[in-house]
Amino acid sequence: MLYSYMDKKPSLGKDVFIADGAKIIGDVHIGDGASIWYNSVLRGDIASIYIGKRSNIQDLTVIHVNTNVSVVVEDDVSVGHSVTLHGCTIKKGSMIGMGSTILNGAIIEEGSLVAAGSLITENKHFPPHVLIMGSPAKVVRELTPEEVNTLKTTADRYCQRAQEHRENNPLPITDF
Repeated sequence: MLYSYMDKKPSLGKDVFIADGAKIIGDVHIGDGASIWYNSVLRGDIASIYIGKRSNIQDLTVIHVNTNVSVVVEDDVSVGHSVTLHGCTIKKGSMIGMGSTILNGAIIEEGSLVAAGSLITENKHFPPHVLIMGSPAKVVRELTPEEVNTLKTTADRYCQRAQEHRENNPLPITDF
């Protein structure tokens, strides 16, 4: 599950859940209470990957970097199933819909929702609290306060679900 790459190795906060089949390689930092779900791959071989506290990286997601271009996923972010994040930044409390791709240099600001299947092209910067949709993606509208709150409750639910999985299916995580 955890692999060193050259002199780089993953670091995990408290109460992290890593599901069976997930691969975490190299310079990857995972914050307290975060979860990495089944068969996801986080490969920090040529730059760093930062996963914030209570964020969830759902099944089959791929996170990779570019030379000197890290991936930053801040706190309370939900990254849906089969997402590709490459050299981008996802700010606090956002949600990335299933099957989306976000490319190098892109920034999704706080509390935003990227709709399922969207393509965020290189170096695009989206404002906070908006719905982003399409291929290539664009802002469709501002989110309501209720929708922004739903993004937070989704992250909370995944924290609870990760705790349940951890308690029912404990997998040993070996130290390096």
